[in-house]
Amino acid sequence: MTTQPILVVGATGKTGARVAAKLEDKGVDVRRGSRGSSTPFDWENPATWAPALSGVAKAYVTYFPDLAFPGAVEKLEAFTKVAAASGLQHLVLLSGRGEHHARLGEDVVRHSGIPFTLVRSAWFAQNFSEGYLRDPILGGILPMPGGDIAEPIIDIDDIADVAVAALTEKGHIGELYEVTGPRLMTFAEMAGVLTQATGRTIQHIPITFEDFHANVAASGDDFVADVFTAIARETLDGRNAHSNDGVERALGRKPRDFAQFAAAAATLGAWSTAA
Repeated sequence: MTTQPILVVGATGKTGARVAAKLEDKGVDVRRGSRGSSTPFDWENPATWAPALSGVAKAYVTYFPDLAFPGAVEKLEAFTKVAAASGLQHLVLLSGRGEHHARLGEDVVRHSGIPFTLVRSAWFAQNFSEGYLRDPILGGILPMPGGDIAEPIIDIDDIADVAVAALTEKGHIGELYEVTGPRLMTFAEMAGVLTQATGRTIQHIPITFEDFHANVAASGDDFVADVFTAIARETLDGRNAHSNDGVERALGRKPRDFAQFAAAAATLGAWSTAA
């Protein structure tokens, strides 16, 4: 294992925070990349990129809020040029399943000249416990578009474990790990699992994409809602209604089931009104 620091871009995000913590648990020197960190990293300020990469051997990279945002792929391309010039030895990129712009971002990394690992992720289970769906769950509803489309939803801790393995073990360079949960579930089925885990009735409410846009805009802004709704329209059409073996190939074990995630999150108080 390298003694040089590993940069975690997006270290305050859902996956980045977990990747950084798991690396530190393994005794790795982690440079946490965020706008408020001691060595700041800001996608909107390219002047912060080279200092964050200085002396770094490897990096875990996420683009907040999503690679589908206008200009994200171009910024990622500019970042890889700075990273290559800095001598980065391994870049692990998080991307999304079935997303056109995510594929473009993957291609940027593939052609960057930097040794890479791609982690292409299904929909996050933690969107229910840490994201914009937590409040609706507390209110007893799961409002989602897509009808009866099924998703192999994944626990973010599995994503973090794959990223940490890629960054600290041999044999992961050049790999694409499409990571999903172990089974397909409709949102109605997820609501049933959440009902059992939380002890309160959670009902799936099928909504239109227009209503989805309004809900996201209410908790953020119209620009964020525009992009997230575009992603939902693109991906909640059945294209992702299959599971993949990325977690098992990377870690030698099966991914955690959504029921395991929900039970653990409930035990930790994810849906306590005091959370």
